[in-house]
Amino acid sequence: ATASMAAKSIVKPVANIMAARSIAALIFLIHLLVTTALATNHKPALSFNQPKFSPTATWNSNGITFANRSIVGQALMAVFVNTNNTIYVANKENNTIVIWQEDSVNPTKTIHGNFTGSRSLFVTSNGDIYIDDGEKNRRVQKWSAETNTFVTVMNINSSCWGLFVHISDTLYCSMPDHHQVVKRSLNESVMTSNHVTAGTGIEGSASNQLASPSGIFIDVNLDLYVADCENHRVQLFHSGESNGITVAGYASLYPTITLNCPTGIVLDAEKYLFIVDRNYHRIVGSSLDGFRCFVGCYGVGSRSNQLRNPFSLSFDRSGNMFVTDSFNNRIQKFFLMKDSFGKFKKS
Repeated sequence: ATASMAAKSIVKPVANIMAARSIAALIFLIHLLVTTALATNHKPALSFNQPKFSPTATWNSNGITFANRSIVGQALMAVFVNTNNTIYVANKENNTIVIWQEDSVNPTKTIHGNFTGSRSLFVTSNGDIYIDDGEKNRRVQKWSAETNTFVTVMNINSSCWGLFVHISDTLYCSMPDHHQVVKRSLNESVMTSNHVTAGTGIEGSASNQLASPSGIFIDVNLDLYVADCENHRVQLFHSGESNGITVAGYASLYPTITLNCPTGIVLDAEKYLFIVDRNYHRIVGSSLDGFRCFVGCYGVGSRSNQLRNPFSLSFDRSGNMFVTDSFNNRIQKFFLMKDSFGKFKKS
């Protein structure tokens, strides 16, 4: 009996220790799983839409006029649609930013500021608006959604025909007058000189040169795509590289498509290109089978299936395309059509 009691007195503490260790191990495992899940999901949110299209996706060739000159002004160039389907347009005739909330027919807000002739704008996920003010005032301004005020965030010596804010809080500006793309970190408290990320400052067609760069797009890997207007091509500059690769247009490594002053470039979720081919008055894009025309494929004009010198484009959450139809003084909306599988894949 004494031996049995002694054995029990030993087994019970051991069992308690093992149970405590099991609980501790379980708690640690749960903590590890939660931490891993949070780290995986904690990715900076994109402010713009990058749809994932079916390989056979097409758009209705007849667009609707979303806004005309009375609202967006003459020869407009900049449109941005965020992930909430809020639409932003820079009216460079009236020097305003015009905003529509989702499903609104009429503008829901107009922002006035001390900026002139804005060629581009970009909206971040917190609602801040970055707008080109380089033509006369030699700067890029930010309108703060929190304070409803403007502040200068970049000093430049040219208009920015393309603006992009990367999720790393880096602001990019393409300067056609200086044939360069420059950048600066928005985390720097002092506005030091900008860093050149593409172009030598001398107009040219070499792999390290640009000629009137316009629209730009930076992917998550910090690779830079440039609509190199006067070289009639789209250039890809891998992060940290000064020599670009021609991915569309003149003198590309692989047969692609002939372009005439591309001014807008957007990538979808699969990294297929959507290009605003300004002087051919159309929107073209890449796919598994090469390039094809999506919008404005019926010649230059003002009919619903035509464009006249478009400049930029932006997708809404459903994959519909908004195009600045510059010389028709309007924003055209082209609806995504159901593909042969009857579905649209969202990102």
